[in-house]
Amino acid sequence: MVFERLTARRTVRYLALASLLALAACSKEPQQGAGDMKVPVSVIQIQPQAAVIQTELPGRVQAIEDAEIHARVNGIVQSVDFEQGSVVKEGQLLFTIDPAPYQAALDQAAAQLKNARASARTAGLLAQRYAKLIKQHAISQQEYDNAVAQARQTEASVAAAKAALDAAQINLDYTRVTSPINGTIGKAQVTVGALVSAASATTMATVHRLDQVYVDITQPVAEIAALRRQIADGVIKPDANGDARAEVVLDGGATYRHTGKLLFSGVAVDPGTAQVNLRALFPNPEQILLPGLYVHVRMAQGVDQKALVIPEQAIQRSDDGKSTIVLIKDGKAVFVPIEVGPQTDKGYIVRKGVQAGDQLMVEGFQKVRPGVPVQAMPWKGGQSGAAGQGAAGGKPAAEKPAAGKPADSQATRS
Repeated sequence: MVFERLTARRTVRYLALASLLALAACSKEPQQGAGDMKVPVSVIQIQPQAAVIQTELPGRVQAIEDAEIHARVNGIVQSVDFEQGSVVKEGQLLFTIDPAPYQAALDQAAAQLKNARASARTAGLLAQRYAKLIKQHAISQQEYDNAVAQARQTEASVAAAKAALDAAQINLDYTRVTSPINGTIGKAQVTVGALVSAASATTMATVHRLDQVYVDITQPVAEIAALRRQIADGVIKPDANGDARAEVVLDGGATYRHTGKLLFSGVAVDPGTAQVNLRALFPNPEQILLPGLYVHVRMAQGVDQKALVIPEQAIQRSDDGKSTIVLIKDGKAVFVPIEVGPQTDKGYIVRKGVQAGDQLMVEGFQKVRPGVPVQAMPWKGGQSGAAGQGAAGGKPAAEKPAAGKPADSQATRS
């Protein structure tokens, strides 16, 4: 009985203690909820600044020299004398076409030249003898004229025979197919035993020179017209760098390590596409840029002296193409639609939606909703004149908001 009473008393004490703890927890919960916890976010202050305006245009890589090797005589391929995909030198032997018939034609032409020279010598000596006899009136004038004409005809025959010999030598040389340029050769289009034809210009291989490449670019004429208007209005000043540099942006967003230069900008508009053609030259020592490769080319077009520039990662884009940013006003997050202008070396110019002095949120999007109280802290992502404290590109592209969600429901970054 004593043991049972002690057990009952302990049980009552435990229940009383648990009840007190539960009441204390309940009394604290309302205090936490009433405090409206502020979400910490990173911000920058937008200020006007000079920014280099860049444009990114599609382009296609072209070899600086592109030599297709064609058959120039008829015959059977005797040998393929190169390694496919290797680097070849100018004059290097690539194919050998059966030279036997062309060697025979050369020998025949050489024999005909000897015969023509012998006939020319005989006719020349006869004309010389007749020249003496005509002075002595031993022959008629007609006989002398015939001898002189015959000598000249044989001289012409020698010239014709010599030309035929040269042609035969050229055809024989064409049986040794060589590379016309230094470059990288692709696959052999013909094999040993194949019949090639000069009449149909059989393609045998292609050699590309790839130490430098062209990139052919297209730009809408509307962009050019808008840029010229802004320059005329004084909004944009022409780029002071006169060499018109260009950069290639590869798949995945990586920038090609070598800088190129713009060679020319087309003066005519393609009526079918309303675009202007441009061409840039890039060094390609590692042969990363291959003919036919589709790339994007980034070029500087001018300087906006009073641009409002924001980092790319601060822009949230939805499926309908609209862009939104988050400003901090009165300590709360405000989602603002903006009109994004051209890209610069520091970010994107904003045409509408922001003003100088606005606080722009750059990081901390994951827990932010419209009207949520926030605790603004200076962004430590890098230095930039774009907004006084932060830099465009301070974070990797993976932290950008996912496309396809409305601005007020994106929560892809923290």
